[in-house]
Amino acid sequence: MKNCFFFLACLSGSYLFGQPDTEVYLLDLIPASDGFEFKNLRNISNNPGYDNQPSFYEDGSVLFSSTRDGQTDIAKYDLNSGGISWVSATTEGSEYSPLKIPGKKAVSAIRLDKDGTQLLYSYKLSDGKPDLLLEDLKVGYHVWVSKQQVLSAVLTEERMDLVNSNFKDGSNYTVQKNIGRSLQNIPDSDRISYISYENGSAELRSLDPISGATDLIVKMPAGIQDICWMKNGSILAGEGNKLLLYNPASGQEWETIKTFENKELYSISRLAINDTGTKLALVAEGSPEFIVQQQLDAYNSRDIEAFADTYSDKVKLFSFPNTLRSEGIEKLKEQYGGFFASTPDLKAEILNRIVIGQKVIDQELVTVNGQQFTAVAIYEVENGKIARVTFIQ
Repeated sequence: MKNCFFFLACLSGSYLFGQPDTEVYLLDLIPASDGFEFKNLRNISNNPGYDNQPSFYEDGSVLFSSTRDGQTDIAKYDLNSGGISWVSATTEGSEYSPLKIPGKKAVSAIRLDKDGTQLLYSYKLSDGKPDLLLEDLKVGYHVWVSKQQVLSAVLTEERMDLVNSNFKDGSNYTVQKNIGRSLQNIPDSDRISYISYENGSAELRSLDPISGATDLIVKMPAGIQDICWMKNGSILAGEGNKLLLYNPASGQEWETIKTFENKELYSISRLAINDTGTKLALVAEGSPEFIVQQQLDAYNSRDIEAFADTYSDKVKLFSFPNTLRSEGIEKLKEQYGGFFASTPDLKAEILNRIVIGQKVIDQELVTVNGQQFTAVAIYEVENGKIARVTFIQ
C-alpha cells in the first residue's frame, strides 16, 4: 500500500511564473458561401510551458512569447519553412506581447525584469538589442497607431488605464480608466478598439487616437477578454472550444461559427489575423482530460521534466477524503526523479475514466517492479495545470 501511494504521488510538476500551459496554433481561413472555413490546424509553438500572445510580422511570420531555459523570449515562426528563430535572449528578464513596429525592422515587447520592473522596449531584428521606449509607464499591453504613437494598457493601482503616448513630443495622457488587455487596430480605419469596464460591464469600444472620440461597438459576452478583427470588418472571439463572430454591420447577436473537437483546444484566448485575412493564429489550453493524459504518458515514459510540466508549482496531494500528503513541486520532483530511474517496468493503464468539468477521475492499473495493483486518482485542473490530486486506496 505504501508503494501504491508513492506511485500516485508521482503524478505531479512545475508551473512557471504561475502561467498557464498554452500553445499557439495556426489555421488557414478559406472563404466559403456561408462565411469562412477553418482548415489545416497546426501547433506552431509545440513547446512545454507558456506560449502566448501571437501577432503577425507582416504576412511571412508569426511572433509570440515562448518559454525556454526558464524565461520567456520572443519567438518568430516562419510560415514558409515552419522554423522558429528567436528575436530576443535577454538575461535580465522575460518578454511578452511582441508586435511589429510600423516602418521599422524591429519588434516591441513588454519586458518583465527579475526585480519586477515592467517596461516597453524595442528589439531590432538584426541583433535583438533592446532599447527602452517608455521610461515611466508599467505597460501591460500595447498597440501601435504609427511609428510615433502607441496606445498602452498601463497598470495603475488595481486596474489598467488606456494611455496615449506620442514619441515626437514625449507626452503621455490617460484616455480612459479601467480597460481590458485586448487592444486592436480596426481594419481600413485609423481607429483602434479596446474593451472598457468603465460602466461595470465589458464593452468593446472604438477610439480615434487623434481626437480622443470613442464609440460603443458591442457589449462583450461574459468572461471573454480577447478579440481580433477580420479583414471584412467582423469580430472574432474565443469562448471555450468555440469561435464566436459579431458583425457590426448587421448588429445581430454574437454567433458560434466554429466548434473545435480537438481535446487540445479547450480554452481559446488570444487571437490574431494576418493583413490579407488568410491566416488565423490562436492560443489555447488543453482540456483537463488532455492535460491528465499528457502527465500519464510522461509517467509511463519516465520523463520527469515533461511529467512535471503538467502540474502547478503548488500542487497538493491528498489521501481521501482530505489528508494532505505532499505540497510543492520541488520536493516531488526530487522524489520522482529517483523513482523513475529505479523502476524500468513502470507502467500505468487506464481502466476507467470519468471527466466532470475541471476534474478527471481515473481508475488505474499500475505495474511497479513486477507487482500490479489498482488505484483511483481524482485530478483537479486549474489554468491548464493539475493543481490537486486526491487518491483513493
